[in-house]
Amino acid sequence: MSESPESIDLSTQRALSDWLPGRLAAEQPSILVIGDVMLDGWWSGSIERLCREAPAPVVDIQSRESVPGGAANTAMNLAALGAKVSVAGIVGSDDAGEDLRGQLAAAGIDVQHLHTHPDMVTTTKIRISSGGQVMLRLDDAARTVPAGALAALAASVRAAVERQDAVLVCDYGTGVVADPVRTALAGVLGPDAAGGNRPLVVVDAHDPRPWAAVRPDLVTPNAQETARLLDRKLPEGQERVEAVAAESAALLQETGARAVVVTLDRDGTVLLMPDGVRHRTWARPAAEKQASGAGDTFVAALTLARAAGLPLTASLDLAQSAADVVVHQPGTSVCSTAQLSRYLEAFADTALTGDELERQIEVHRAQGQRIVLTNGCFDVLHSGHTRYLNQAKQLGDILVVALNSDDSVRRLKGPGRPINNMADRAAVVAALSCVDYVTVFDTPTATPLIRRLRPEVYAKGGDYTPEMLAETPAVEEYGGRVAILDYVAERSTTAVVKRIRDGEGAVPTN
Repeated sequence: MSESPESIDLSTQRALSDWLPGRLAAEQPSILVIGDVMLDGWWSGSIERLCREAPAPVVDIQSRESVPGGAANTAMNLAALGAKVSVAGIVGSDDAGEDLRGQLAAAGIDVQHLHTHPDMVTTTKIRISSGGQVMLRLDDAARTVPAGALAALAASVRAAVERQDAVLVCDYGTGVVADPVRTALAGVLGPDAAGGNRPLVVVDAHDPRPWAAVRPDLVTPNAQETARLLDRKLPEGQERVEAVAAESAALLQETGARAVVVTLDRDGTVLLMPDGVRHRTWARPAAEKQASGAGDTFVAALTLARAAGLPLTASLDLAQSAADVVVHQPGTSVCSTAQLSRYLEAFADTALTGDELERQIEVHRAQGQRIVLTNGCFDVLHSGHTRYLNQAKQLGDILVVALNSDDSVRRLKGPGRPINNMADRAAVVAALSCVDYVTVFDTPTATPLIRRLRPEVYAKGGDYTPEMLAETPAVEEYGGRVAILDYVAERSTTAVVKRIRDGEGAVPTN
């Protein structure tokens, strides 16, 4: 009998499942979002003529929508995912500020630390589009933030941070969280701050270097921001990932963070940590459309998951899934608990038949993409699995995971296995962003599947050698390569199951 979601210890949860968003929402962590709130406008209409004054199109506006943007959109995403959210920032005593405050409050967000100042201009970004194409963006913002408004926000920092599980700083360069606000936050959150119950601190900033004194737990620079931090141009694709990973020490030092998550838009994300741990996520991008705010959704979901106790790598996978949800929606959008659950639930029936998989592989190969195949039981997913699958993905472009059928697992492991049936195992593995396709095989080895798919790379865990594998001759027949990847000691499923049955605790980390 499987455990109910309510009884599962989130700190040990490695896999994504459709019940997980609801479980995180039930934790309802308290999270403060402080930073550059703004109002996004989306105006659309038709174009039938050019104006007389210049060769410019005339857009006859047919619809107007205003939604929270920037830090306010991050707060809206957190609220939609179940967090108890407070916002701290500065708006003007103008229509945009009133609209923004009203929408945040209507979403159940605490706005008592959202300060209004008569000399402040609420930041707005209005996009004008026609036929699904953005034609123009109009930005309006304060040239300088009034000193009185900054002083008021700085004075409220300690009260705003009190009793929060996490603090998310959104610094997009408008000056709202510059000094004296940053100094006040450093005094409350920095390593020299009084008290030992510091909340999780996440910094999403165009330039995270000024926040190094706070010693953030996480910073989330995008590719352009990372390039500026390194003072170099980054290449594209996998080379960009490798270039970022090679600068891990420099990025950690520059930002003062305990971990750096570099977001690479269509290429997903890469996690960098002082102990050398790396983790990749892979985006499932939509066709180009009027979408905005996926980065806000990503950092919101990441912060929520970490504040609720989910491991960092699983939190990244969850955040990537949330971002994948919103890139398929027009405008500045949010990802709700229900939407994220439905997205993850869709992986439940993703195991392809051999014929279906072969057709998909032919399409990818025609596009010049390299296929990587690996196989195994993947019964109780653990960190060894996720690290191994991340490594396998980086050997090519498309990762196919072939799962042993339930009968096959029983033949290999004994009558007490599998712990999870084939449908559950397929859903969990397919939900990992590094996995492109899942299939099931019932043969003693993966040799028949290898001969059918002819992957460029066949990957297995490092507790094997190529000579030990029955599949190696089949791979070598057509000139493929067998890759042996790292094996993580004490992270086998058999060891995990034995500890559970023996009533033992988790393996201690060094």
